[in-house]
Amino acid sequence: MTYAEVNGVSLWYEEHGGGEPLVLLHGGFWTVELFGPLLETLARRRRVIAVELQGHGHTPDADRPLRYETLGDDVAALIRHLGLERADVFGYSLGAGTALRVAIQHPDVVRRLIVMSTPVRRTGWFPEVRAGMAQIGPEMAEGMKASPLYAAYERVAPRVEDWPVLATKLGEMLRRDYDWSAEAARITAPTMLVYADADSVPPSHIAEFYALLGGGLRDAEWDGSKRGPNRLAILPGRTHYDATAAPTLPSLVEEFLSLPD
Repeated sequence: MTYAEVNGVSLWYEEHGGGEPLVLLHGGFWTVELFGPLLETLARRRRVIAVELQGHGHTPDADRPLRYETLGDDVAALIRHLGLERADVFGYSLGAGTALRVAIQHPDVVRRLIVMSTPVRRTGWFPEVRAGMAQIGPEMAEGMKASPLYAAYERVAPRVEDWPVLATKLGEMLRRDYDWSAEAARITAPTMLVYADADSVPPSHIAEFYALLGGGLRDAEWDGSKRGPNRLAILPGRTHYDATAAPTLPSLVEEFLSLPD
């Protein structure tokens, strides 16, 4: 458990387990702690490098806005800082957007990519989710102080008074429009998309995203010979907010990461 000085950010990361490296990226307002048993289970077979992104958890804020692009640069820089030629990258929600930017901006450092519970363009979120993002700011931060998210942050943050700063910067980032469709279609790393069956992204967008990656465009034939390298997983009985606790998720991740290159 330590810091890496990358791109002007003191980036906190924890290492758990041993084996092939897997970078794990959290959701908005999260700390590593909030992955719960998922991290421990993945670390039984992998060297899990769990990162806390700018302004989250142990990682202090930096004198720059929050942007998916710069967060992606930070994670790629960490992979290089650790002397790794490549790593698997698994991101959830905010972390999934970051993982996408790592694969788009730094394809050389990503072996396999897992994108969980995020769209490829901002309008892929349900309208009510985008409306909620519009409310994220210092006023919401004050109301969130009774939440488990704040409790986890308060335990580890180097400056707990920066909680409203995180909310302000995160809200501003989440309100920015983006469409990464063309860039995502050029991702070279084998990719698995993972969603809850009642996620914050509609099934129509999930299908669109998977099709961008070449998935679901034709019959795979009886022997699977015409299926592509990418995968789609839907977690039954889950929502955006409890999907990482799905008991089937670790085995889905392990199976995908263990496929031959």
